[in-house]
Amino acid sequence: MNTIWSHYVQGVKTLYYTRKLRFDNRFAQQYQALFGLDAGQEIKILEIGCGPGALAGALHRWYPNAEITAVDRDSAFICFAKEHEKGIVFLEGDATALPFKDNTFDVTISNTVSEHIAPQQFYGEQLRVLKPGGVCLVLSSRKGIHLAPHCVAPDTYEQQFWKKAQQYDDAMTKFAVCQYPMSEMELPAAMEKYGFHEIKTGYATIDLTPDHPKFPAILAREIINASRQTELDSIDMVLHNMPAYFTAEEAEKMKSIINAKYDVRIEQYDCGEKQWDTSVSIIMVVRGIK
Repeated sequence: MNTIWSHYVQGVKTLYYTRKLRFDNRFAQQYQALFGLDAGQEIKILEIGCGPGALAGALHRWYPNAEITAVDRDSAFICFAKEHEKGIVFLEGDATALPFKDNTFDVTISNTVSEHIAPQQFYGEQLRVLKPGGVCLVLSSRKGIHLAPHCVAPDTYEQQFWKKAQQYDDAMTKFAVCQYPMSEMELPAAMEKYGFHEIKTGYATIDLTPDHPKFPAILAREIINASRQTELDSIDMVLHNMPAYFTAEEAEKMKSIINAKYDVRIEQYDCGEKQWDTSVSIIMVVRGIK
């Protein structure tokens, strides 16, 4: 059972709830225009590195006639995905050795995966499992805008906690996180270098501003609570990665502080006290043909 990523790098709930927002149906038109797929066609789609299943769930909604398979090497992600996203085949599998025959899929898609895998292996396996004329879609998060509300600004205790964690945190190196980053110029060049053609690029802009009236109250609260969950999971990652330097009591105190601050933010929202905190994600989509 492999739970390295979910236990030491990014928590299950962090990935699921943040990605549920980024792949909400209100952003579907942007993605569909960049994907260039026929929504009515019966196709076989493979998502590589699916995490807890949020993108696969969106694909199932947006392409109802597609047969969707999603793989990830982390057992906890796959277990969570099976429970929360129906109508999709979720499997444990390695992106560098996909458990499928040659020429199986019409589309491969990945989200924030390419930066963790050597490009020759990453694209080579997709070339193998794609049918001739198949579409490769690579999604990559680019620099966006992230402004937190004043009420969640770290106090002295939090600052000391994170300063100490920074001293001992070796997870990025230990678990080979983001070992192959590429710029907006390098990403399409790599896809072409490793066998794809007719390369196209584009960008989806995902604006999550809870105080904006375009967001219904339930979604606004989900935006706020997704940030809460990210912070809570980050504390768990510290305990998992640096057990010799932090106690459970320290972690619980941190969580209590975080929850109290986000409770204030929810109360501000419910009272109509606008803070205009925002998270604007830029998602680059690179598209190529086998």
